Amino acid sequence: MNFSSARQYFDQEIQQPDERIDLAKAALYIAQEEYPNIDPEEYLNALDTMALELQERLPSQRYPLRIIQSINQYLYDDLGYAGNVEDYYDPRNSYLNDVIERRLGIPITLALVYLEVARRIDFPMVGVGMPGHFVIRPDIADTEIFIDAFNGGEIMFPQDCQERLSQFYQQPVQLQPEFLATVSKRQILARMLANLKYIYLNQQELEKALAAVERILLLFPGASLELRDRGLLYYELGLSDQAANDLEAYLAKAPHAQDAPAIRQILTLLGRSR
Repeated sequence: MNFSSARQYFDQEIQQPDERIDLAKAALYIAQEEYPNIDPEEYLNALDTMALELQERLPSQRYPLRIIQSINQYLYDDLGYAGNVEDYYDPRNSYLNDVIERRLGIPITLALVYLEVARRIDFPMVGVGMPGHFVIRPDIADTEIFIDAFNGGEIMFPQDCQERLSQFYQQPVQLQPEFLATVSKRQILARMLANLKYIYLNQQELEKALAAVERILLLFPGASLELRDRGLLYYELGLSDQAANDLEAYLAKAPHAQDAPAIRQILTLLGRSR
């Protein structure tokens, strides 16, 4: 496979053990496929500068809630970062360079800025893949403090998370422990790419959607649904052999999937009946 240099850098970054992946670098390599002329170092330096400015504003007594309040004041009050509620599905909300420049984003990319700035002031935080809404929390054992980076750094507790989930599903939801489980760096990157995938599918920009799926499969080579979606995108783009290979591999992994009959029909059209 002929990767662009940005794709190669992304692939190299994610080959490391998860704890050693530089999230900001990997996210900027994602952006570099869309913006080949950007210099990732420029945006890494911007995060460094933000952390240095924040360091000067930190309270002398560094209790977690006080540090969070300082980060919130700096990012949201001083710099003006905000959730893009007016154009949530603008793809620019998913590219870290755009988020840093425009100071607008969606939950996961604003959380990424927050995580990276917090890491640089030695206040490590982790991502929490709550259904429908990504949040973060301090990396402190048994902590029940969650931060909504999309809503001005709102401090949430488990009851707040349950209410947010009930709003999302438009019905009462019982909070399950897995809803507040932390996620790996690979999972954060995959979620960012999944956002781009769905945005570009809705815009019928199939080649860009394909690029997102390809990178998800670099992160998780065994993801059967992504394998299926790559095959379907290949099919839509007229790449018959690649489509057939992926769809056959999908059926081998999930022969009894609900969509298996439809996938077999496509394979028949491609001359690969199963």
